[in-house]
Amino acid sequence: MRSPLLRKSLVTAAAVAAGALTALSIVPAHAAEYSSALKIRGVQYDAPGRDSNSCSSGDSDQEYLTVKNYSPRSTINLKGYVVRDATGNRFTFTANHHLQPGDYVKLRDGHGTDSDTHNVVYRNNCNFLWNNDKDTIYPYKPSGGRADVHTYTYTHRNDDPDGNGYINFHI
Repeated sequence: MRSPLLRKSLVTAAAVAAGALTALSIVPAHAAEYSSALKIRGVQYDAPGRDSNSCSSGDSDQEYLTVKNYSPRSTINLKGYVVRDATGNRFTFTANHHLQPGDYVKLRDGHGTDSDTHNVVYRNNCNFLWNNDKDTIYPYKPSGGRADVHTYTYTHRNDDPDGNGYINFHI
């Protein structure tokens, strides 16, 4: 016969273990880490001012996604990488764009000239890619494997505490 103290210890240990398993099972999918050196550094999901996706006078080029090479040694060629959102809007890096270790690039909406020197690539599309209220960002490797994923919600003050339309994911 087990003592009441031993029974209580076993019940407590079982409850702690069950709680740990429950906590592990409710970790959101967007918190998963992927084995890729290329990660989303941040997103300017809401351009400053009133949104206008007019190609001649709009501000869609003020929205951008920053992706960074977090590898300490390897260069990443972005050619073939795909970035898409939750509704299936997508952009494919069709040209060579090399990110040295620690380097980053801003993928901007709107029209412009891509530049390795200025770390910018344009979608050449004046429609906004990122939703102002919420979205999920999925970068994919050329092999088709997911490189990273992040979800944001504007109404969730932890996502954008200063309300400036920019969210950091990885620093």
